[in-house]
Amino acid sequence: MAGNSQRRGAIRKGGSKKGAVVGSGGQRRRGLEPRGATPPAEARTKHPAAKRAVAKAKAAAQGKSGPRGGARPAGRKSDDGPEMVLGRNPVVECLRAGVPATALYVAVGTDNDDRLTESVKMAADAGISILEVPRTDLDRLSANGLHQGVALQVPPYRYAHPDDLVARVRDSAEPALLVALDNISDPRNLGAVIRSVAAFGGQGVLIPQRRSASVTAVAWRTSAGAAARLPVARATNLTRTLKDWASQGFQIVGLDAGGDTTLDDFDGSIPTVIVVGSEGKGLSRLVRETCDSILGIPMAGPVESLNASVAAGVVLSEIARQRRI
Repeated sequence: MAGNSQRRGAIRKGGSKKGAVVGSGGQRRRGLEPRGATPPAEARTKHPAAKRAVAKAKAAAQGKSGPRGGARPAGRKSDDGPEMVLGRNPVVECLRAGVPATALYVAVGTDNDDRLTESVKMAADAGISILEVPRTDLDRLSANGLHQGVALQVPPYRYAHPDDLVARVRDSAEPALLVALDNISDPRNLGAVIRSVAAFGGQGVLIPQRRSASVTAVAWRTSAGAAARLPVARATNLTRTLKDWASQGFQIVGLDAGGDTTLDDFDGSIPTVIVVGSEGKGLSRLVRETCDSILGIPMAGPVESLNASVAAGVVLSEIARQRRI
């Protein structure tokens, strides 16, 4: 009995079970230090919002509507969630162009190079969250793992309302100059048009909500930052919006190689909306019927038509010249 009491006393004195808890000696002090602002929910890899963002980006990359893999209806875009830009060159180009982003993802164990170093530095300088994630997370976003260990998360673009463009025109000292796009599906064309409109004094761009390129990272990059300064509005029904603008005193002018008016005879000094169709399809029937006139660009060579963004730039340049006189 006495021996048992002595052993129990030794255990209590040694503290192996009921004695005082041994401290960390300050080794866990780092865990109490502040770590900066909490990244947004979609930028935290284990948050449900981040998983939804990854699923949406993957579905968009594969041309599917969601986890079930059903085909997306024609003209519909999964633009209600963030966009993921993959690859070292696209990511660094987006950051150089000032494309707004919420997070830069770098896969664990990724080999460093000048592009990755520059991307991380620019993201840090811009206050963009930089997150190290398992490579499998990025593999799910791309075919054959062609992400090169880096991805940039870009939030969805905030479109203006068509009425906002009219209000912007009224606040401007210059006559209205707006551009509407019909059947333009290439985001690079959209970005180039935005850049031209900003360069030649236009007040905004109008696109249809469906069957149209949207302001993605590619369009933003092509615009050379003009997308940050020039509003882009989306119309539920392009024809209806153009008719509404016509009733408010705008002349609606469509661009087409076989137009009834040439650019040499065109008067762009009054409030004008230039409607640009695609190089292949041109203007849709209802939009064409809504236009007050169809404008053609005279060309000396045998070229039948110009790229949509090039044609828009030529006409906008001529209107700007007329308004300077």
